[in-house]
Amino acid sequence: MSQPQSSHWEYKTLRPHRGESKKEAEDPQAELNAHGKDGWELIETIDYTGGGTKFLVFKRPVEAGASIDEGDPL
Repeated sequence: MSQPQSSHWEYKTLRPHRGESKKEAEDPQAELNAHGKDGWELIETIDYTGGGTKFLVFKRPVEAGASIDEGDPL
């Protein structure tokens, strides 16, 4: 029987762009699709206390032996 492999993940956050009103975020579909093509999966949203999305949180698997670049710019 083979041993299960442990999963290693790297994470990225994206702050949705806001329109001129600064109240409503613009549709992030194009950015979500671009990150998806790079292997990122949206896993969570972090919301403001009063409503609205502050950050989108993504993860993707890290290859064994690969280093994770912390603070990688979006």
